[in-house]
Amino acid sequence: MTKRVFCLLVLSAAGFAAEKYEGPRPKKADLPYLLHASKLEETEGAEAKRESQKNADTYIVAGASSTAKTPLAEPIFIMQAEKISPERMELYRFDMKNGQRSVTLSKRKGGKVLRLTVKRLEGRLWRIEAAEPLENGEYALTPDGSDIVFCFQVY
Repeated sequence: MTKRVFCLLVLSAAGFAAEKYEGPRPKKADLPYLLHASKLEETEGAEAKRESQKNADTYIVAGASSTAKTPLAEPIFIMQAEKISPERMELYRFDMKNGQRSVTLSKRKGGKVLRLTVKRLEGRLWRIEAAEPLENGEYALTPDGSDIVFCFQVY
């Protein structure tokens, strides 16, 4: 009887063990990569220019569209974290104005942060995923409280 219970405990513990990540790995740390099947595509890293108004801050990124594009409505990102905490990432949709991408955040209410799911794959390797379908358009991942943005386009 004891031997059978021991075997059941070992088998159930093996079922709860984390699976090893076998997919592609980022070449650069602290840069989210779009996952497309078995390939990774770099997001467009930039620094957003902040323009402060009385009740809001507008963050502007030059260029009408991102060089990183995905057809997926719920994109998945893989990131090797060193200095940036994936758990502090936020996702915003850009508005297009005068050939530039921008997002305005109210100083009282903030902005409409889109939901993300963040999961550690192993060590410093993370999976970041949009937790809701995104409409076609321009988007940015950004660490909370930072002007650094990682831009991409859903088409």
